[in-house]
Amino acid sequence: MANSEVKSKPAIRESRPGDLAWLELLYPAAFPEEDLLPLVRAMLTSSAEILSLVAEREGAGAGHCLFTLGSIEGTGRKIALLGPVGVDPNHQRCGIGSAMIAEGLKRLQAAKVKQVFVLGDPSYYSRFGFRPGAGVKPPYELPQNWSDAWQTLPLGDGDVAEEGRLLLPEFWMRPELWAE
Repeated sequence: MANSEVKSKPAIRESRPGDLAWLELLYPAAFPEEDLLPLVRAMLTSSAEILSLVAEREGAGAGHCLFTLGSIEGTGRKIALLGPVGVDPNHQRCGIGSAMIAEGLKRLQAAKVKQVFVLGDPSYYSRFGFRPGAGVKPPYELPQNWSDAWQTLPLGDGDVAEEGRLLLPEFWMRPELWAE
């Protein structure tokens, strides 16, 4: 079946320790130009609070997405950072990424997370309501041409933090993750 054909809706579940071997195959296939494995491994093996979701189709892994919980400097505001999101190339453009992100946002809202941030393609993430121009700064200065890629989405009451700096676990505190 071609990627553009309609396929069954994926089952979304939280990841399990046994998923790591499959995820180590997924990320190089989904992102051949980037080495996201060190970040994904660090996230999945840390004690940090993350939401790690797996999409399955016909019992096999088709995608994975992560949300890292954090805060904004000087506030007690509960926030999350979305990423990375990886979809098996054989399942891309079939709604897998969208289904995982939508489920993650639903779970975060239920957990009283107030705001979600993402560094990604505005044309993709705008379909979920993300908007560029977040006043809250990432841990490191972004390249100027990425200014529209830094986006935010309010959850719940729609209240957004207008300024501050994102505080995240150590695995996100690598300057190269925030540079070209």
